Amino acid sequence: MDARIGYVEGDGEEFPTLDGVLAQAAAEQDAAAARAAELAELAAAEAGSEDESGSSPAAGAAETQHLGAEQRLVAVVIPLLAGPDAAQMRQIRQAVLSSGTGAELTDVLGPHPLLAEGVHVKLSEAGLARADRARLFTVATAADGIVLATVGGEEAVQAAGITGMLLAARLAVPVLAAGLDEAGAVARIAEQLRESGSTQLAVAPCLIGPEVPEGLLDAAAQEAGCAVAEPLGAYPAVGKLVASTYAAKLGIGQQQSPQGMAAR
Repeated sequence: MDARIGYVEGDGEEFPTLDGVLAQAAAEQDAAAARAAELAELAAAEAGSEDESGSSPAAGAAETQHLGAEQRLVAVVIPLLAGPDAAQMRQIRQAVLSSGTGAELTDVLGPHPLLAEGVHVKLSEAGLARADRARLFTVATAADGIVLATVGGEEAVQAAGITGMLLAARLAVPVLAAGLDEAGAVARIAEQLRESGSTQLAVAPCLIGPEVPEGLLDAAAQEAGCAVAEPLGAYPAVGKLVASTYAAKLGIGQQQSPQGMAAR
């Protein structure tokens, strides 16, 4: 799989634009197809034979290459978003259309159990949760209530709530979702957790990272009086989700492990 990164708001150099990346991929595929057609014609010419219909193998090969160029899928675009975000998806969809390549666009990555796993790991890395709740040791700073933060409006909060239920099952503590892009939402949900008996709270972003405006996460956690974990970033589960989303879009079966995750 030829994996590339394109940015909706890229600068074309260090951060290449999505439509630019798609256009480059299409151009490279066209060049490769043209070269393959040339090689097929040369090979047929060297053979120097014609079929019974009177058309040479070279013509047949060229026709096959042309048909393949028309039918091939240039790329599958997978949004690096942990949950629905109508505004971001609108921009991504427009970039795909603007590229004129006919690339296919998938849905976002979540909700998904692998996202709950990733958030759990990020909490444990910050000293806010046990790495494995089955292990019999105590983390003094472990949170007893989690605010699962997201962006993208009410739909994103609802989707994060599903991942939150999976996270709550892993941690055995209450988890409630809140929108970072709604003023005061994180503080309000934190207060709701406190009223239900939680005393050590943490904000856990159910986010990849770049989609969050700089400083917004820390400001929300400070307002709510909570510790905060890091976004998912380059956690390996994100890569697994991208690969499985790609495979599902193309109808490619994947070997499953006993836990239901794609085997390495």
